[in-house]
Amino acid sequence: MTERYQLKHPEGKKLSSIDLSKYKLIKEAIIHSLSNSAPISHKEMFLRVKSYLQKNKKEFTGSVEWYMEGVKLDLETEGMIIRMKEKQRMMFKLS
Repeated sequence: MTERYQLKHPEGKKLSSIDLSKYKLIKEAIIHSLSNSAPISHKEMFLRVKSYLQKNKKEFTGSVEWYMEGVKLDLETEGMIIRMKEKQRMMFKLS
């Protein structure tokens, strides 16, 4: 049986638990996508995460966007990512 990680939501909503190895991989990709960068949109984060996985030949089964959203919310809860509104768009950056 694989080890699971319980995702957390900034507003206390219940989220799924996911495979710990998938959590770590998506977390790594998100942090890389936000490093040394001005705040970016959700769409840009998704494109960068997807590109990171492809460039680094990381095998991933499942919806990258779905896992990214859950891990992103968890990282917001942990204070690692900051969500802000900029010109009517939600933007994200590392804290």
